[in-house]
Amino acid sequence: MSAHPTPFPTALEAFVELFNQEAFWESHEVLEGPWRETGSDFYHGLILYASAFVHVQRGNPHGIHAQLAKAERFLREFRPAYLGVDVGPLLSHARVCRKLMDEHPDTPGDRWKEVIPLPKIRLRAEHLRGDEPELAR
Repeated sequence: MSAHPTPFPTALEAFVELFNQEAFWESHEVLEGPWRETGSDFYHGLILYASAFVHVQRGNPHGIHAQLAKAERFLREFRPAYLGVDVGPLLSHARVCRKLMDEHPDTPGDRWKEVIPLPKIRLRAEHLRGDEPELAR
């Protein structure tokens, strides 16, 4: 943990750290409680996005495609940025992944990790609006 307080919710920081370590299941679990407490559609979208990459790791193409599509539906309303996350690149990445899946339908399950690029998420203070309800929790 940083010696200086950050403007981001602790659970979101933990989510991003785990996500960027490719611990997608664990990152998804970190936001589960805050999402249930707040009903945050943004957190729900991030959970779905992380879940898609759990399916990449497990070699489940149906799960990858379905979770990315659901994540896009939830995250779309938060463009261009929300709670420190530049949402546009997440949506673009999800579209690219689904396109790659459509272009490589016969990929064996254990090879999806080679087809789907794994993303990184960065939190940036300039992407905070300041009125996000999640900041109050």
